[in-house]
Amino acid sequence: MTLDRRSLLATFGTGAVAAPAAATAGQGVQPTFLHGVASGDPHADSVVLWTRVTPGADGTRALPVRWRVLNGETVVASGTAEATPDRDYTVKVIAGGLRPGTEYRYDFQAGDVTSPVGRVRTLPVGATPDVVLAVASCQLHPGGLFNAWDDVSKLERLDAVVHLGDYIYEYGAAPADYGMAVGTALSRIPQPPHEIVSLEDYRLRHAQYKSDPDLQAAHARAAFICVWDDHEITNDAYISGAENHQGETEGDYTARKAIALRAYYEWMPIREPRAGLGLEHINRSFDFGDLASLMMVETRLLSRGEQLDYEKDLTVTPVNGVPTPDVAAFEAKRNDPSRDLLGAGQLDWLKSALAASRASGKTWQVLGNQVVMARVAGPDLAGSATPEQLERFLSALPAAYRTRVQAAIDLFKLGLPFNLDAWDGYPAGRERLYAACAEAGVQPLVLAGDSHAYWVNDLKDAAGARRGVEFGTSAISSPSVGDLFGPLPLGAMLAARNDEVVFCDQNAKGYILLTLTPERAEAKLQSVSTIRAKPYEARTLSTWVVTRGTDGITGPVRV
Repeated sequence: MTLDRRSLLATFGTGAVAAPAAATAGQGVQPTFLHGVASGDPHADSVVLWTRVTPGADGTRALPVRWRVLNGETVVASGTAEATPDRDYTVKVIAGGLRPGTEYRYDFQAGDVTSPVGRVRTLPVGATPDVVLAVASCQLHPGGLFNAWDDVSKLERLDAVVHLGDYIYEYGAAPADYGMAVGTALSRIPQPPHEIVSLEDYRLRHAQYKSDPDLQAAHARAAFICVWDDHEITNDAYISGAENHQGETEGDYTARKAIALRAYYEWMPIREPRAGLGLEHINRSFDFGDLASLMMVETRLLSRGEQLDYEKDLTVTPVNGVPTPDVAAFEAKRNDPSRDLLGAGQLDWLKSALAASRASGKTWQVLGNQVVMARVAGPDLAGSATPEQLERFLSALPAAYRTRVQAAIDLFKLGLPFNLDAWDGYPAGRERLYAACAEAGVQPLVLAGDSHAYWVNDLKDAAGARRGVEFGTSAISSPSVGDLFGPLPLGAMLAARNDEVVFCDQNAKGYILLTLTPERAEAKLQSVSTIRAKPYEARTLSTWVVTRGTDGITGPVRV
């Protein structure tokens, strides 16, 4: 039995603006910039600049595009590029020759039309007093308004945005599709209105997301440092397949994956993979002066084995006439040494990057990772709620989910993991990662997305040794498991059940504002009051601090 977030939450969601036109719409006389501008992957001397030109009357030829970077009113870099049909009229250039730690403005021009203006800051070198990052994930367009992105765009200080994946979702617009109860009510209808499979489909879906004004504003505010999770391809992706890929009707998975990645690199402000590597090699690192290194890892397409599933992989046999799960056999499968997310090659790269960061004297090593790393057993609902509360909770669930949730409750009594798609489904790989961190002499700050929940976790290895601190960000707009639980505080139940979980909120939506200084790392869990309407209110849900001393990190402590 699987507590599957997608199927449980298919009838939940949020938000409202009319769906944008398809990527090739808007065929006026002049070309236009309907999808805004973006920057990404900043280095100390260069940055990726991105836009898309919607063609004018002649939508079949290449279009010359001019770009420029300004410091104040002075143009410090400029050039020309072409928007071509074979890249869906997206333009991506690397603006070089820039100064470190400097904020610039940039824009594009096609014909007589000038794009919106973006802001971007290059990475610092040398002594760096602080770094401010917004950490975000999981933005289901029919799930709700992107109010959190509007809030990010208004931040007075922001060096970069770290996006941990699920930038787009692949689902269609059928009534039972993910988030469509709200998407229909709020006219946020996926484009195209079916599950995306072809290159044109993926391009149209990226175009729809980039048409959202709040997301455009966030991209124009600061550089994004991105990594995909699963929905940029399809749900619960792994190296050779995915839960939401049916080969008999949707073709070859390898071909679909290649199409999805092609569209991703076209539509995202990201550098191309290093020479000689395939598109899957999105792992890369960024140095913020002498203060911090950010390592972005890939946990879906390079080495991830197929996810375990309680319904398929947990055998139930009669014991004295009572159906009894064979937990020992299931745990043997889960702890198989071959189960992994990173793979040997990526782990070697990460270990070298961590060691180099430590050797150069940087205070913080930050791991940009997609899924929750901490050990999280499912909630003991039977032990945390009265029978009356539990009955009210179950009776309030949609009938289609009641049996599934009851089965999950019974399994979680046994101490089994809450989410097998997270690192809990790959414990041997997690131990190898922890060993690599220990060998490099670091206790990293781990960032996590995917879960649609806020987490503050104290990471420990199988022997109980402290290995790091994890900050998990909630969703921008995607439904949360906690939405199902009504008055039952799922986050508090998970924290009470698990030694590594210091704090968990399974309902609020938003992002994390992470500020690093030589003395401390401060994580503000920023939430928005609603994703169903405007205006909204933004607030800090809670603030957590980690300090680093000669003996390692201290905290997380709530302040």
